[in-house]
Amino acid sequence: MAKIEFSDTEKESIVGKIKGYFHAELVQDIAQFDAEFLLDFFSQEIGAYYYNRGLSDAKLILEQKLESITDAFYEIEKPTDLCR
Repeated sequence: MAKIEFSDTEKESIVGKIKGYFHAELVQDIAQFDAEFLLDFFSQEIGAYYYNRGLSDAKLILEQKLESITDAFYEIEKPTDLCR
């Protein structure tokens, strides 16, 4: 799996959310560097779990859509004397 990287804008937004969480939920201020370090840690160590879940969810949706398309083909199929 490729390394999970965020644009500067995404990283700034995520770091802001980390800092906000620490302040609101833990009543603790966290420095910019520490929040970035924490983001890097989660990206490297935990990101693959979220990535794989996303792939699994996307695969399930695709399988459901393909099944629906296959059903639609059978619905419009014309009867013949030949069997498959």
